[in-house]
Amino acid sequence: MHQVMKGFVAAEVIALSGCATLPKSGYTPIAPIPAPSESYARPPAIAFDRSDYAITLQQMSSFYDVPGEAGFSFNGGDYGFESLSFIMTETQPGGGPPLHKHDTEEAHVVYFGQIEYVVGDRRFKVDAPYVVRIPAGMPHTFMNVSARPVNVTGVFPTKVHSYTEIGPNPLVRGVGR
Repeated sequence: MHQVMKGFVAAEVIALSGCATLPKSGYTPIAPIPAPSESYARPPAIAFDRSDYAITLQQMSSFYDVPGEAGFSFNGGDYGFESLSFIMTETQPGGGPPLHKHDTEEAHVVYFGQIEYVVGDRRFKVDAPYVVRIPAGMPHTFMNVSARPVNVTGVFPTKVHSYTEIGPNPLVRGVGR
């Protein structure tokens, strides 16, 4: 741990001396502009060639959840994965998905921002960077409580992931779904 910390401090010094630049916001914009007024789910815009190793956003299904969560997802089995599926989102401040569950466990990977979660009967906030563990079948949702948009990557240990919407996001006020 001591060696890792020394390397981290050295990297920080290099960044501060102008040899490297840090991102201003910490997230990658992937949402449609302007934001849609209604939720949607769409198939991929272009086909994926299974001989490729990289999967672009245009080759994934897209979705938008009011208020302020845009994303892309794919079932890994359709893209050559034996046991992984993914969701990538851009979630605006105050935005988040409906309360929902999956048949398998899920991991959320977040590098920037603060998100408030409901997982089962627990409610908590976490500052990035982090990984959140969501057990299989557990109702869950989240809301971005940061001042800027955040990216959330959801990882599923299955080649076909499920999604069952349960109801509105209890963290988001004034949203009727």
